[in-house]
Amino acid sequence: MKAIRQRAAGEPLEWADAPDPVAGHGEVVIDVVATAVNRADVMQAAGKYPPPPGASEILGLECSGTITALGEGVERFTLGEPVCALLAGGGYAERVAVPATQVLPVPAAIALDEAAALPEAVLTVWTAIRDVPPPSPDGLALVHGGSGGIGTMAILLLRALGWRVATTASARHHDLVRSLGAELAIDYRSEDFVEAVLGATEGRGAEVVLDVIGADYLDRNIDALALDGALTVIAVQGGSKAEVDLRRLMQRRVTLRAMTLRARPIEGRGSKADAVAEVREHVWPLFSTGEIRPVIGATMPLAKAGRAHELMGSADAPGGKILLVR
Repeated sequence: MKAIRQRAAGEPLEWADAPDPVAGHGEVVIDVVATAVNRADVMQAAGKYPPPPGASEILGLECSGTITALGEGVERFTLGEPVCALLAGGGYAERVAVPATQVLPVPAAIALDEAAALPEAVLTVWTAIRDVPPPSPDGLALVHGGSGGIGTMAILLLRALGWRVATTASARHHDLVRSLGAELAIDYRSEDFVEAVLGATEGRGAEVVLDVIGADYLDRNIDALALDGALTVIAVQGGSKAEVDLRRLMQRRVTLRAMTLRARPIEGRGSKADAVAEVREHVWPLFSTGEIRPVIGATMPLAKAGRAHELMGSADAPGGKILLVR
């Protein structure tokens, strides 16, 4: 088969030959129709985010396509079934093997290629918010990076769950985030998000903050939180090390959480299998009815993945996901 390969980290991405995957016990092989670009892919290509032990070195954390092989013990899926899947790697290829517990049916209202934009973003957001108490009658959630693949999905899911949403985004993406349901769009370059959030909540603050920045925003995120608020860090684009006065957390009764998806175990407590099962039960119906759908900012050929990575890191990066299609 063909796949996107690198001679070494930081080298150009190439469309080259790769070994065909084989379905092991409990696995399926998917003939890939589309995958999507995630920031983790860009970091891995630059040598800054190696795959977990045992994972494919081929980029790609999600895909959609049809099942072409069933491993021993797989009963839930059938040959030829259209699916999408969460991957630890391997999506930038013509075929990929994946545990069946990480595979989801394509929702009825979503096109097969479009479904490639769902697994990583939906599961990341779901695992970040599933344990958060329901919003108060006027509860506000603050989403940082609202125009990205994770941010757009967070806005959609939070709105579907009854939250008011504020988000930080560049000014050129404010129309987009408002169209998704964000009532407050904050230009992170020129506006103080703490001031904006406190103004929108009569000084109470946000009950939930989903953060992709990390260290650079930690103090201000705490300032923006309401009493008993929850801060969940899901990426560290602005650094991974910061100091915090624990007395501030105690006084404001802050819940501080951090999570990652790729390194979760396949099975067992806190596993990808459990998260996928929860998403199928609690979130997938929203996509099946067409109530929400992923935001696709650009679609490019899989063989041009290098150009897609450049686009994602540029000032012209589109809002939503960048799809790579065969």
